[in-house]
Amino acid sequence: MLVSMDAEELVTRWRERLESWAIPEEILAKAPADPWSHSPERFGTRTDRALAEPDDGPTMTRLAEALPDQGTLLDVGSGPGASSLPLARRIGHLYAVDTSARMLEGLTLRADKLGVPVTTVEGRWPDVADRVPVADVSISAHVVYNVPDLDGFLRALDARTRGRVVLELPHRHPMSWMTPLWEHFHGVSRPVRPIAEDCVALAAALGYPVQVEEREAPLERFTSLEELAESACRRVCLDPSRAAEVAATVLELGMWPVPRDRWVTIWWDPKPA
Repeated sequence: MLVSMDAEELVTRWRERLESWAIPEEILAKAPADPWSHSPERFGTRTDRALAEPDDGPTMTRLAEALPDQGTLLDVGSGPGASSLPLARRIGHLYAVDTSARMLEGLTLRADKLGVPVTTVEGRWPDVADRVPVADVSISAHVVYNVPDLDGFLRALDARTRGRVVLELPHRHPMSWMTPLWEHFHGVSRPVRPIAEDCVALAAALGYPVQVEEREAPLERFTSLEELAESACRRVCLDPSRAAEVAATVLELGMWPVPRDRWVTIWWDPKPA
């Protein structure tokens, strides 16, 4: 049960909790690679799988039932299009926003093959919100844990959507699974919050008629222990040469296989102006 709270207070709590995930400077300074970066190749593989094996979970269901045939879809934090391109036959025009030019290139290539007209906008939401028109439906999947000013992000989504806003996010911060590794290699404890309920509470406090659905993630996080170790080295600020050590530690700590996430779908139909 959600406790009613002022939106401003919830925004402040969200921002402070996200800031608590910052990596200590002395560790970050020695990192051999950016621990927060994302691989376009890995995201591309996930997108191709989403296209080959359409998902009938709540996020895609809520998008599909609200998107008019040949309607306009806004995808914020689109990556290569895993959360929008599976609806290719229904999309009249796709507006994709992402901070990564390489991610948008991957989306454009796939959209062209599927015959989906697409306009891409490189930049951070909501800074670039005025560069896209109001869409029939909007989706932002696995983005909000990167958004410190969540109220502005949600308000801009709502303002740029005439039909339905859909969010998807893991129940806990996507880096939470690595907490034992941070403690083992650096003696650093990682935060617990924010969690999905914090996003739900803020959206409700902003006045949106929020609906929430939750399920087990349809995909395994990693397909092999080797893939996990390679990713963990980057995320935990370790040299890639320590991948075998990381893999052995994961087994020793009982972290393999990694349990599937719980994914939360948050959606609402904006009130008429």
